[in-house]
Amino acid sequence: MSAYRSHTCGQLTAAAAGSEIRLSGWVHRVRDHGGVLFIDLRDHYGITQVIADSDSPAFSALEKLRAETVIRIDGRVKLRDASLVNPKLPTGEIEVYATDVEVLGASDDLPLPVFGDQDYPEETRLTYRFLDLRRETLHNNIMLRSQVVRSIRNRMWDQGFTEFQTPIITASSPEGARDFLVPSRLHPGKFYALPQAPQQFKQLIMVAGFDKYFQIAPCFRDEDPRADRSPTDFYQLDLEMSFVEQEDIFATIQPVIQGLFEEFGKGRPVDTNWPRIAYAESMLKYGSDKPDLRNPIEMQIVSDHFRGSGFAIFAKLLEQDGTEVRAIPAPKGGSRKFADRMNAFAQQQGLPGMGYIFWRKAEDGSTEAAGPIAKALGAEPTEALRLQLGLGEGDAAFFLGGKPEQFEAVAGRARNVIGQELGLTDENQFKFAWIVDFPMYEKTDDGKIDFSHNPFSMPQGGLEALSGDPLAVKGYQYDLACNGYELISGAIRNHKPEIMFKAFELAGYGADEVEKRFGGMVKAFRYGAPPHGGCAAGIDRIVMLLADEQNIREVIMFPMNQRAEDLMMGAPSEPTNEQMRELRLRALPKE
Repeated sequence: MSAYRSHTCGQLTAAAAGSEIRLSGWVHRVRDHGGVLFIDLRDHYGITQVIADSDSPAFSALEKLRAETVIRIDGRVKLRDASLVNPKLPTGEIEVYATDVEVLGASDDLPLPVFGDQDYPEETRLTYRFLDLRRETLHNNIMLRSQVVRSIRNRMWDQGFTEFQTPIITASSPEGARDFLVPSRLHPGKFYALPQAPQQFKQLIMVAGFDKYFQIAPCFRDEDPRADRSPTDFYQLDLEMSFVEQEDIFATIQPVIQGLFEEFGKGRPVDTNWPRIAYAESMLKYGSDKPDLRNPIEMQIVSDHFRGSGFAIFAKLLEQDGTEVRAIPAPKGGSRKFADRMNAFAQQQGLPGMGYIFWRKAEDGSTEAAGPIAKALGAEPTEALRLQLGLGEGDAAFFLGGKPEQFEAVAGRARNVIGQELGLTDENQFKFAWIVDFPMYEKTDDGKIDFSHNPFSMPQGGLEALSGDPLAVKGYQYDLACNGYELISGAIRNHKPEIMFKAFELAGYGADEVEKRFGGMVKAFRYGAPPHGGCAAGIDRIVMLLADEQNIREVIMFPMNQRAEDLMMGAPSEPTNEQMRELRLRALPKE
């Protein structure tokens, strides 16, 4: 017999009754029923119930055990009485009568409970992550993640892709976030960067003639934390293909992602219709470039109903250039109580408020409009609004006005809240959409032109498109949204040096700087680069959706906290003086 086990704690069934066996695992729970001990023994594979009475040679040792102590048990398998069978456990038909026990690893008093999966402060959970990972839900989430990654690999190989690894230590690159820099000991004063993505390398793989590449790539970005984003590192399915257009990428990746959600989505319906929605349309209808299409609400522009109207706030606003009024329909939201609640929501988001109209039954049986806007507008414009929005008795509409960039994000969040609170959002499904036609450039707060998305994308219209207004240029860039999250981002790449130089010039990068920062890729493009494109899918976020979690840290084995600290390992930490001397660095005093 093995020194530690003949079976796992999830393996024994009624067929093993009468057998002498050996198990090893953690003491999950101890129950004392008047001189009879019941111990749930747990390992990675499951739980087996162990019993001992006062006649057992192991009884006195088992009495002293603390929860989470690691033990080895020798014993005899017994059938449970029919009334005591636990159908929820694979081992629920049997129990093991203990004849010998050995403590393999003692446990101190626990800083957080493992049994029960009850809520506990996240700081404690992250400090003692090795204990937290023993808890059932988190343990299952991490196993789900592993299964998802294996399935991704199998699906990519089945589609003819080859897996390659790209460097972790590389040069800094403008990818839309801050780099993590690594000082060079051999080259004092110079720094490497951890890759925000394998962007340049995967394009060079295409130039090198490898037709279809993928990897499960670690990426590093010094970002502000969010519930759906890790502040330091994350993993993505990274892929690139040669001789493709945008539709080829879509046709390749949809079966992979759709198959994952069908395989691991716990039976929830997966919509197979993935519409293409232009970025501008998505921002207008949903207030977001990652819309949740489980919510049927679509916002509309209603400016014409307010121009020169009796509702002075919007009428005066519309006299300014670039302003408009948008409506958020709210079917079944026609009560003053709900309207006031949504108005308060807008104020919490930093806006002055959110106007509203709701429709109710009048005393004469007709449908009448109520609310300050309806009173100021008058009957005819209000009725025209109702007809445009397709609303009726018991419904409401909410209104926001100004320059779209100032209120779009709040409007999008309001749409989500309305859909959830009114029960319009079908949360038991997965709905996808490709967001396309992203603008290549945007204006920064200081009025400069910069890339709004991936700087290595091919502009629609090629070189000619870059001779006009940069803000009018659209790229062959695309994102995949699912249930309000961005799962994939990608593009058809700019593989022509003359277009690349011009694209970077518009964003303020001179030819010398482009050569300096991206010299390897520019050089490669001069020696015959194929048209190519690809995308990257966020594995952490995919698993978060499949596990039905709201926080990405619930699907990462060893995550940082929201302050980008590893509480378990004590990172970031201060370097030693010797390390600083070797790197020829000096730390500035804390402010």
